[in-house]
Amino acid sequence: MHGRLRMYVHQIILTSHSVLSIGITGLPNVGKSTLFKALTKNPVDVSNYPFCTIDPNVGVVKVPDERIEKLAGQFNSKKVIPTVVEFHDIAGLVKNAAKGEGLGNAFLSHIRRTDAICEVVRCFTSGDIVHVEGTVNPRRDIEIIHLELILADLDIAAKSLEKALADAKSGKPDHVKRKAVLEKIVATLEKGKILSSFSWTDDEATIVKELGLLTTKPIIIAFNLAEEDIRAGTFESIAKEQEDIFRTSFPDLRHVELTFIATKLELELSELAPQEAVEYRREFDISPDYKGIHALVEKGYDALNLLTFFTTGEDETRAWTITRGSTAPQAGGRIHSDFEDKFIRAEVIHWDTLLEMGGWAAARESGKLKTVGREYVMRDGDVIEIKI
Repeated sequence: MHGRLRMYVHQIILTSHSVLSIGITGLPNVGKSTLFKALTKNPVDVSNYPFCTIDPNVGVVKVPDERIEKLAGQFNSKKVIPTVVEFHDIAGLVKNAAKGEGLGNAFLSHIRRTDAICEVVRCFTSGDIVHVEGTVNPRRDIEIIHLELILADLDIAAKSLEKALADAKSGKPDHVKRKAVLEKIVATLEKGKILSSFSWTDDEATIVKELGLLTTKPIIIAFNLAEEDIRAGTFESIAKEQEDIFRTSFPDLRHVELTFIATKLELELSELAPQEAVEYRREFDISPDYKGIHALVEKGYDALNLLTFFTTGEDETRAWTITRGSTAPQAGGRIHSDFEDKFIRAEVIHWDTLLEMGGWAAARESGKLKTVGREYVMRDGDVIEIKI
């Protein structure tokens, strides 16, 4: 994972019923809808996720995680509930969307409702699929997408600044501070920089977050490759070449997550049974480094600064998502609000240690099961039992 900003502007606050959402965007004819179809080919039982309404252009995708399957097998769990991510298939962005071209503001409002943005960038050439700009050029396409997001943010920030300038004439410290932050925001956007590339103090970040600006959202860029580009020996060099070009071209975007995917192949794989998909990959000599959709979901977690913890037993094994740095009581709150409010202590063990011990009793007897208090910071892969 690349270096993080000193202060996150877009902080994901998870409630017990929330589902992470990632908007799939990009120029027309780059593979967005193909990716969406591949992601949502295997349906999820959404009844396990209260208040999760699925629209035709929204798909719920299971987060692939071998750990939950192994824990469920160890405890013979009757139910297995993975974490999920909502993917929103957002219509293609065009130049001047911020000025109302194409779907204009409707398009931008759809992005605004998501937690993160996945920008699909076309790297494959095809005589049958015309690129809206005439040629395939990932760097140019990224610049177009970011410019439209910046212009949309600048419109909101400039209007907010007008009001702040008037309010600041009162001399009240809060109004003066807000004016200064908005001036900084407008200056950053006018330089063509997205706001998540800039470091903000805690006080500044609070004001930035209130505006709900698009360029504060975490970004994943998915380079859409041709099928022949992901063969062993080829994929590694192409991925490195594209990443080097991106990092050189956009030095301010070190925090942006990159992933590589062949959407046409992923759609084909999604239609196969698991063993058939394994054989298909072997037959076509697909690079073992190519993780496709799995890598995209992982990058989403990285971009959102999240981790997964587990609860497990005979009745149910379940994966839960929290922000990195969350404490044991906050993890309890993801399970049930009472678990945070009435938290006394918790028993915690890493998932692989629990498997190695063979169960809770053996782990407790061996001293591997830790009793922790309110200050304990959760680790990715922790299994927890809350005591209230």
